[in-house]
Amino acid sequence: MWATGVGVARVRALESERENALFRDPLARAFAAAGGLWSSPPRLPDDEAARRRWLGVAFSIVIRTKFLDDLLEQASAAGVRQVVLLGAGMDSRAFRMDWPEGTRLFEVDTAAPLDFKASVLRQERAVARCERITVPVDLRDDWPGALAAAGHDAAAPTVWIAEGLLIYLPEDAVELLLARIGARSAIGSRMGLTLGSRGVIERFGADAVPGSPASMWVSEMPDDPVGWLAGHGWEADCHTLRERAAAYGRPVSTPPQHAEGPGGLVSAVRR
Repeated sequence: MWATGVGVARVRALESERENALFRDPLARAFAAAGGLWSSPPRLPDDEAARRRWLGVAFSIVIRTKFLDDLLEQASAAGVRQVVLLGAGMDSRAFRMDWPEGTRLFEVDTAAPLDFKASVLRQERAVARCERITVPVDLRDDWPGALAAAGHDAAAPTVWIAEGLLIYLPEDAVELLLARIGARSAIGSRMGLTLGSRGVIERFGADAVPGSPASMWVSEMPDDPVGWLAGHGWEADCHTLRERAAAYGRPVSTPPQHAEGPGGLVSAVRR
């Protein structure tokens, strides 16, 4: 499934080429090219319905990337110096964001995507702007133990990012993930999540091509995500993609079906 991360990199590369880009990811094109997903000019699906779905997913990736960038900057400004990216994929925030001195960023993912990523980083001679620590472990295994062994300090605040991850996990796995995060989150920790919006599996996944990312979506946000996270010890704010897009100067007006893409955006603080 790690190839999904290459697809996300492709979207970030396309956004980075826009004059009014919401972010710049100088490594995204290299990841997409190494994964065989880069062409110039970029090719979109020929089928109109498939094209709309692709644009909707791409839109959600761009907005969520900006949202989580902002969350990380706010956490850093508040003094948090530990970052954990769960299912890190081709995330390049360790290389493209400005981090305060003393920041430690842990990338948790299986060995295959981390090895692929390492080969591209070597090719690009990329230099991290913080202390970057990779943690090769499957999230279905004892990743908290692996994270602790890699040097994560559960007594210090952490900002956790689960981007484009929970939608692939069944409900019991999502609950376990939240419980494990909570067990390693000191007071003042923060968390950024992306959640599958209500009805997204029906709208996107029902006619998805077998083996495509959308065909593997199994989880949607609960009816009351703020209350759900309060039960896990987090004080949360929930936003729609449409709300954040408007705030970023990318308003969605009378969208066609699928234009908004999957997802709600959540920021949370451990009190």
